[in-house]
Amino acid sequence: MSSRAQRVGVLGAGQLALMLAQAAQPLGVEVICAGAAGDCAGRVAPLVEVDLEDRVAVQAFADTVDVVTIESENISANVLGGLPLFPNARAIGIAQERLAEKRFFHECGIDTAPFAPIDKLEDFTAAFAITGLPAILKTRRLGYDGKGQVRLTSVADAEAAWSEVGGAPSILEGVVPFTSEVSLLASRNRHGDTVYYPLIQNFHRDGILRTSLVPCNAPEVPGLQARAETYVARLLERLDYIGTLAVEFFLAGHRLIANEMAPRVHNSGHWTIEGAQTSQFSNHLRAILDMPLGSTASRPMAMLNCIGTMPPAHETESFRQLSRHDYGKQPRAGRKVGHLTFPRDAVADIEFWRHRLEESC
Repeated sequence: MSSRAQRVGVLGAGQLALMLAQAAQPLGVEVICAGAAGDCAGRVAPLVEVDLEDRVAVQAFADTVDVVTIESENISANVLGGLPLFPNARAIGIAQERLAEKRFFHECGIDTAPFAPIDKLEDFTAAFAITGLPAILKTRRLGYDGKGQVRLTSVADAEAAWSEVGGAPSILEGVVPFTSEVSLLASRNRHGDTVYYPLIQNFHRDGILRTSLVPCNAPEVPGLQARAETYVARLLERLDYIGTLAVEFFLAGHRLIANEMAPRVHNSGHWTIEGAQTSQFSNHLRAILDMPLGSTASRPMAMLNCIGTMPPAHETESFRQLSRHDYGKQPRAGRKVGHLTFPRDAVADIEFWRHRLEESC
């Protein structure tokens, strides 16, 4: 029997692949990334240059590993068929198409914002009757961190919004008056064993996640964690899902309204590296490799994204409770280049760095 380490191939070689590779080392697992020269995961893992839109090239890469996973759901579905892929292609396909995703939430008995498909300019009239105003036009495919989205406040905005998305198949969503944005991460293995992390409260600016807090500050809503777990369990079971799944919700009063799901490890779960007994990255690998899942016992944490540029190392090193994660990316406006985590009781440090990062980006 061969004693070689199990090999996980990651389609993509950005920061999520990088952190998966870091989590693989104590598990005795080898992570190999498919991406482009210079991608940041190449700092810690073997990187194979692969055109992720080339089905033949992706299949050739998959033939060199035991299982394949993704770091982005925006990989064309036509390259995923026939791969030893976790999560499965159906889950990825639903998550990468917003209209299919919303309809799937409804099939699972989970509320969403009101929505309507937009395939041509004339569709707006009927759509507004469903969504009301204000509303947000989103391209059905691609788009993240606020990209591919246009806010409409009047019927007269339709033509300009349609032009801004380039006439791409889209979805119009009504704006939900919510009090908080929260996310739930779960990991499920091949036997159906499932573990859940505590609900995370998220704060966005310009469509980009800036801050995540655990636990979320919604103690006035009884049974919120259990209700979120019930909803996510339905998704996992219907999809026969294996791996880590993130689901983002709006909290409107006592209602949880599903916004979107990510069939992968997720930015809002980066705090789990320092804050949970088993990180989201470790549990994802454990799930797809048929290993026992690890405990998600956690302590209160805060995570701050570094957008555009990383603060200099000499500025962070004097903060003893701060954990610094530099992805090794070139600075660029709007780009996630790293994150900082803190225990929640480091209130002064959190506030200092929250303001410092807001000023820098």
